[in-house]
Amino acid sequence: MNERKPWTISVDEVFDEFSSSPEGLGREEAVNRLEKYGKNELEEGKKVSPIKLFLEQFSDFLVIILIVAATLSLIMGHQVDFYLIIAIVIGNGIFGFIQDWKAEQSIQALRDMASPEALVRRDGEKKEIPLEEAVPGDLIYLEQGSAIPADARLTKTESLEVDESALTGESKPVSKQLEPVEADAELAGRKNLVFKNTKVVRGRGEAIVTSTGMDTEIGKVAQQLQDVEQDLTPFQKEVNQLGKKLGTVILLISSLIVPISVLFHGTGWLNAFLTAVALAVAAIPEGLPAVVTLSLALGTKKMSKRNALTRRLASVESLGSVDTICTDKTGTLTENEMTVQKIYAGKDEFEASEIDFSGNQNGEGSLTETELLLRTGVLCNDAELQSEGEIIGDPTEAALLKSARDAGLDPSEVSKEYGRLREIPFSSDRKMMTTVNESKDGATAYAKGAPEVILDKCTSYREDGKIHNLTTEKRDKFREEVEKLAGEALRVLGFAIKEIPEKEASETSEEELETGLTFVGLQGMLDPPRQEVSEAIDSCRKAGIRTVMVTGDNALTAKAIGKELGFEGKVLTGGDLDGMSDSDLRSKISEIDIYARVSPSHKLKILNLIKEEEDHVVAMTGDGVNDAPSLKRSDVGIAMGIRGTDVAKGASDIVLLDDNFASIRDAIAEGRTIFDNIRKFVSLLLSGNLAEVLTVFLASLSGLGLPLTAPMLLWVNLLTDGLPAVALGADGKSRGVMDRPPRKKGEGVINNYMIYVILGIGLTLTILIISSYRHFLPDVSTARTVAFTELVLIELLEIWPIRKIFGQPIKRNNWLYLAIATSIIAQFLVVYSPLNGFFGLKPIGLYPWLVILSAVLIFGVFIWIYVKLGQKFLDFQKTST
Repeated sequence: MNERKPWTISVDEVFDEFSSSPEGLGREEAVNRLEKYGKNELEEGKKVSPIKLFLEQFSDFLVIILIVAATLSLIMGHQVDFYLIIAIVIGNGIFGFIQDWKAEQSIQALRDMASPEALVRRDGEKKEIPLEEAVPGDLIYLEQGSAIPADARLTKTESLEVDESALTGESKPVSKQLEPVEADAELAGRKNLVFKNTKVVRGRGEAIVTSTGMDTEIGKVAQQLQDVEQDLTPFQKEVNQLGKKLGTVILLISSLIVPISVLFHGTGWLNAFLTAVALAVAAIPEGLPAVVTLSLALGTKKMSKRNALTRRLASVESLGSVDTICTDKTGTLTENEMTVQKIYAGKDEFEASEIDFSGNQNGEGSLTETELLLRTGVLCNDAELQSEGEIIGDPTEAALLKSARDAGLDPSEVSKEYGRLREIPFSSDRKMMTTVNESKDGATAYAKGAPEVILDKCTSYREDGKIHNLTTEKRDKFREEVEKLAGEALRVLGFAIKEIPEKEASETSEEELETGLTFVGLQGMLDPPRQEVSEAIDSCRKAGIRTVMVTGDNALTAKAIGKELGFEGKVLTGGDLDGMSDSDLRSKISEIDIYARVSPSHKLKILNLIKEEEDHVVAMTGDGVNDAPSLKRSDVGIAMGIRGTDVAKGASDIVLLDDNFASIRDAIAEGRTIFDNIRKFVSLLLSGNLAEVLTVFLASLSGLGLPLTAPMLLWVNLLTDGLPAVALGADGKSRGVMDRPPRKKGEGVINNYMIYVILGIGLTLTILIISSYRHFLPDVSTARTVAFTELVLIELLEIWPIRKIFGQPIKRNNWLYLAIATSIIAQFLVVYSPLNGFFGLKPIGLYPWLVILSAVLIFGVFIWIYVKLGQKFLDFQKTST
């Protein structure tokens, strides 16, 4: 197989060369070829090695210094300090490894969730298969907006143009052909081939797969693609910068502890040095970036369970600031389950369910207007009726086939009898589609599309079996019928035909084919609103998010559907937009809730003006090839997973797996929750670290010695920055997460209110610990035990006020409670087991515990009052918004 170059041979020879046929491969043969050639996928770049990831936990400069200092203490006879410090460092390393590994695995799982499919013919029928199962010899279907699954030789084309910029760098789409080309033709010159990972931007085609996986042209350069690293999100960049700034300050403070302790308080230089380095290791939030990444990754996994697949982590951050959603109507606000309800043919309107043909379905002489209308819907159609009765294809076209079938026509027989000769594909700009099919007297062009577009191209109409000139009066009559059907919330399509000589079928220009048409009627389809959408729109409204409908449908249809869903604003059409200046539109844009009969260029214009008005953050939905610019331009581009093209998905940030507007609402709620959880963790980490640094520094400066030793600081870091802090990432939605306005655009992880909270917690904790420590001096062991235990307990228990600040109910997150309980038990073991000797502690009695519990109570009451005062009297935006 594949001995001759596929671009040099004819279509018939290609089928022979790859042992295939127009009916496609059989199932068994496809399985055999998959085993022989392997999966149709590109090899991934080098995966992160677990061993390397573990060793990286100990590569930090400060950790290395700490290990060196601990080794010096061993040499000088301090064996206990050495073993304890090394044990805690290894424990921290293991925990850091688990965090990083889970983050890496979660991100990989997100990549794996996207499962693109290929449309192939197997055993004579169209089937969707996982893209990686495509094999050489498969007959694949190429449609506008689809990504090409493998390298393939074209066997059919209809105005096919492909964007090959991903492979060749050429931005202009390439028009494809069927004729063989020279053997030495360069890649760009092989116009009868299509290549994996390129995209169809116009037309349609069929092709035989010639190469898959790493044997494709893109596979040959795959290594260059594998080494590209994903950019950090704005959150991650901000957190990295924050870590560096805090690290600089902490290093400066830690470096002052050594001379102060040694020169003024007689502390041994090694002990002082160990404590300073341990403080730096414990207080510098080196794990913060990993936890943020993990929170984002785990949060997006939750979003995928809500049918929102995140393609870019940065979009999660933008979701919390979205204040406007521009959404399609069909399939997003509605069920996308079309059924033809009304038919208008000749001069009569019928209920679709009343039509039943018992006579000759295909006879030219006896053909009624209704039969001709239904036949036009069958022939100007790319949906396909399967043997078991299932219809594959666009829901609108599927409804037309079902309408004809229910009326007694056999779509398969009609399609066979009147074979297609040519096609002018539908586009959102043209708003119509035309096919040319064989007929007994030559050829006939069949057209369908927006009624006003079809009517504008018609010069005659059919009624009572005769063709009449289309007068202005009659044209207005048809338009009134369109408005009547649209007012009933029906999606209306117009249909027309044109008889042409068979010889001219392939030569006539597209423009000429679509002029001078004969109008044959209308079909009105019902696409009911999704039941859950009205509540979702209301929920968004309460959350300060405005919903705008942007649709290609008729204005009356859009208005009728909008009324059912609670849209209260004005309606504007694409034609109105064309007649308005930007300044006119800008002055009215806040009043308009529905844009109808708009093109992709209109969508981009609407998006830009909304974004400009008061700097709104806009989420935009899209499904077509031409929606890609709007999806990229929006703050959050949302592609449809079911009916969206591969081009639209590739330009998006999020893919809706169920095409449901309610899933957008759920994704925004989940995005806000993820942001809240990151802020909780940052608040917990920084307030605790601030207290540790200030406690050691101020105690040293005031001559109290070191209340916390190196092993203690490392132990606190392990307990409080470990399981409990990370378990915050498992917090569910805060109370009222969708009852508050969106976060301000550009607002980072830390805002003024968070700084207020962090300073309050950190300073209060510092005062309490130093006071308790000083109270038990000169009994250093007891003083350190009290200070140490008090620090651990308060840092663990401060999780509750921090969660409360974010509106989190107390009775939630069992993982968090388990983590806190585990940490408290571990602390008790350190104090009341033989381990206390390693830390320089001693078991304490009732009175020290009364002091500790009093400090905990004072902390809780003060922080509650402090937070309430901040919310009530200070001009800070609440952390939860």
